[in-house]
Amino acid sequence: MIFVHIILASVCSASVFLEPPAVITAPGEAHSAETRTFQGIPSLARSPEGRLWATWYGGIGGGEDETNYVIVVTSGDNGETWSDEVLVVDPGIENPTRAFDPNIWLDPTGRLWLFWAQAIGHDGSVGGVWTITTEEPDKADARWSEPRRLTDGVMMCKPTVLSAGEWVLPASTWRQTDNSARLIVSEDEGDTWTLRGACHVPEDDRSYDEHMIVEREDGALWLLARTNYGIGESISTDVGKTWPPLAPSGIAHPSARFFIRRLQSGNLLLVKHGPIDERTKRSHLTAFISEDDGATWPHSLLLDERAGVSYPDGVQAPDGVIYIIYDYDRRGERKILMATFTEEDVVAGECVSSDARLRILVNQAGLTCAD
Repeated sequence: MIFVHIILASVCSASVFLEPPAVITAPGEAHSAETRTFQGIPSLARSPEGRLWATWYGGIGGGEDETNYVIVVTSGDNGETWSDEVLVVDPGIENPTRAFDPNIWLDPTGRLWLFWAQAIGHDGSVGGVWTITTEEPDKADARWSEPRRLTDGVMMCKPTVLSAGEWVLPASTWRQTDNSARLIVSEDEGDTWTLRGACHVPEDDRSYDEHMIVEREDGALWLLARTNYGIGESISTDVGKTWPPLAPSGIAHPSARFFIRRLQSGNLLLVKHGPIDERTKRSHLTAFISEDDGATWPHSLLLDERAGVSYPDGVQAPDGVIYIIYDYDRRGERKILMATFTEEDVVAGECVSSDARLRILVNQAGLTCAD
């Protein structure tokens, strides 16, 4: 399938995947959950007043293919119930372009961003990061901007806001190119974006990068990326302009997405598969806390032990509650799930707070919310 898609990319006009997709604010049966034979790769955001927004991608082709489109749902009751699709981004079933790897993010000004990748097949080098935004993240029927393309590559992990106020998108040109793990930076609150620097992933180690950036307490930028061996790392001491080649981090992991974020306490949160020093398969999704800027990870909370859980993303609310979204069994049960917990729960190693909830169902393909 990948070979066929690469051939398509070589013969199709560049304008095909550079054209804006349809942004559908009243999706119908063609995009309903009961029609999707594949879905996963979710992301989560929370509005200033507490509305939750979730996004992922799916399709009717049974996997990662030209039928892929981006789905958005929302919850106004802290995830107790979720809407059907309120927004869909779809290049069209007759178009070889796919919309995939979305991320949803609330910026420091209170504006909500929906990002997604748009490409033909799996060619990240000619893909592109697209976005729409809304100034009404607290409304279920929020009005969205027109789509715009920000940069080449694929971005599927949360942006990072640096202490100097710059916003950093972790965009990747995937394993097709050298220096693939790139930093696309805005110094004007998202109006313009420019390439600042990129980390080289050795060819034998390359996977899809899916890198995330942490600003350490000493001011250095710590880049963690997905590799064939697990999680690689690189550290920049010049605000992301130059990076040593990616090298093993010491954090064991399968070749899969992970999630890392600085919490309000100053501690770091890492969500990954299995123990810190043990490589598992895509199972045992676990939250870890580091109190020493990532040097050690002594505290952990198991979120979901089943095989087939993957691709965590999340956000922390002002009251300290942590929300993590992930997928389960993308072609079988096709579930999008959420967990909520606090640092107290992670330190205790079990759910001890009243805010702790596990395996909350956000969406299941083959079902509607009425089911």
